[in-house]
Parts: sequence; structure tokens; C-alpha cells
Amino acid sequence: MLKSKSVTICFILFSLFSCASQQPELIELPFEKDLFPEGIAIDSRTKTVYLNSLKNKRIVSSSMDGSNAKTFLQNEEYNYLSGFGMTIKEDTLYALGNSLTGDKNKSILLLLKVSTGDLIDSYSIDRSEFQYLNDLVIGSDNEIFITDSESNKSYRIQRPSKFMDLYLDSEKIPNSNGITISSNDRYLYYASSSGLCVVEKATKKVLNQPKEEYSGIDGLKFYQNNLYGIVNGWKDNSKNGLFKFKLNKSGTEIIGREKLIEFGEEFRIPTTFDILDGYIYFVINTQLDNFDGEKILDVEQMEPYRMLKISAD
Repeated sequence: MLKSKSVTICFILFSLFSCASQQPELIELPFEKDLFPEGIAIDSRTKTVYLNSLKNKRIVSSSMDGSNAKTFLQNEEYNYLSGFGMTIKEDTLYALGNSLTGDKNKSILLLLKVSTGDLIDSYSIDRSEFQYLNDLVIGSDNEIFITDSESNKSYRIQRPSKFMDLYLDSEKIPNSNGITISSNDRYLYYASSSGLCVVEKATKKVLNQPKEEYSGIDGLKFYQNNLYGIVNGWKDNSKNGLFKFKLNKSGTEIIGREKLIEFGEEFRIPTTFDILDGYIYFVINTQLDNFDGEKILDVEQMEPYRMLKISAD
């Protein structure tokens, strides 16, 4: 196992940062190199970071500095699949997984007790039509909203219900990936292939006109009346990066954006992220370009995973 280390880097080194006053920190995570993490979640109470694995269908954890690395969920435990969106609320880790099959995909949502790793509940989807549950967000009253990146659909679970219901099926929100919710629980924000969509939760109405230039977003978070997103879907890498999307005062319209980080060659397909105490954390080198869904393409190209910490301001 690699020795963990934390290195403070300046913005000049990467030529990536929009503000010289920001002092990012790069943290090496001592996990196995074939993890291929898609989802990340941080427990704000214990300052523990959780990563899942596309290849090994497991979840690992460590302290924020990369020390104390552990396996939180064993390979395929509780029928877990290849890991996708994750989030933590109180003592519950919500973890989505997919089977990565091209013809008939299976999806699962596990609710795990953070303090013990025990299973709280499980929701499975194995339907004739193709679906791909990608990301999720938890409302203040324990409503769970889940995106399906292979359709126009999103789903809802009202805990403690045992059922996953169709929440929305709208052509205005195609192939949504990231999803987040406003602090007042009134609005849901979807990162769709048509751009960022603002939905009034109660009426299910799309309130804005999405812009294609605001598409290609993977992870999405609401923080201090702004949206933050990792954009990785453009072939032109100059369009990718970590962005702040500015909302109007009511939270119903995106009125601008600011690129916080441009993804250079050190960045190998960042996906999702989490925010803690005003800082954004994400793995800069998931190396998903070296995994075809079944096998590693070039073992010699594997490298230790590195997590970037940068101010959200």
C-alpha cells in the first residue's frame, strides 16, 4: 500500500486556477490502483472520504489526508454493482450502482449505516427497458431523487417507503446525469444533455430554458446559492473543467458561469465531487480512459489516485 502524502501546489504549476489567492492541496489516496472511482462522498462529522469502484464493485474509505485507508463495503457485498453516484446524510451513505451491461442494465441503490457499514435498505431495478441510474440527491424530508442518464426519466423514493416511483419523464430533461437540490428544498437542478434544468419540485415544471453550452456536466452540487459542476463531456478539453454556475436570487435561473479549474493533462476524467466547509474535493485522475467496463486497457499506465482540495469561493 502506498504511503499517503499531501502536497500543497500553486496554481502556476498546473496553469489551471482562476485565482492566485486560492491555494489548492493535492492529496494522494493510498487505495489500489484498479479502483476506477466514479463516486465520492465525505462524512462531515468524521472527516472521512468514501470512494466507490467501477471495476471491483466495492466502497473504500480513508481520512481526509489519505491515512487510515479501509474497505468499507466488500466486492459485491449486498449485491452492490459498479459504483456511481454517492452521497451522505447524517449516518447514512446512499450508493448507486449499475451492472454496465449494454443490453439489459441492472441498477441498485444501497442505504448503508456509515458508523457500522450495515445495510439499512436496498432498492433494485431490473426492467426490460434499458435504464442507468446515475446520480442522486437527498431532500430535507428524506426524499431521494435519482437520475437516469439513458432516458428522460428521474425517480423518487420517499423514505421509509420501499418503492422507487417515477418522478418525472420530460423531453425537456434528456439523459440527466448530476442532480442537486436548493437549500430550501423548492428546486431541483438537473445536469442534462440539453444543459442545466431548473425544476420546481412541487409542480415538476421546468422553469428555465436550458443552454447547450451548459451541458457536458457530470457531478453537480448546490452550495451558497450557486451551482458547482464538473464538466467532462466535451471533446474539446478546453471546454471542460470545474465550474461555478451563478443563480439569480430566487434560484430559478442560471445567470452566468465561472471556470474555477481548467483540466490539463494531469486531469484524467474527473467525475463527481463533494463540498465540505467551503472546500471542493474530487479525484483528478479516475483513469476511466483506461477501463473499458470489463478490463484494464494498459496496466503500465495505472497511477495512484490524487484528490484535489480547492476553495469553492
